[in-house]
Amino acid sequence: MSVAKVTEITSSSSEGLEAAIKSGIERADKTIDKIKGAWVQQITVECDDGKITDWRVNMKVTFVLKD
Repeated sequence: MSVAKVTEITSSSSEGLEAAIKSGIERADKTIDKIKGAWVQQITVECDDGKITDWRVNMKVTFVLKD
């Protein structure tokens, strides 16, 4: 039997939504072992002159606790 924990992270990217999610998971993986998934809770954007300049996501990341 395994036990999982959830932690919340925020990540951003000027390249797009997928890049913001991917960079957040990749960065979290450097300090959190056994990431099993993530739930994107909120998406926000920053704009300048009617153009999106930055994508930001708040995610809940699920990982399995070590024995």
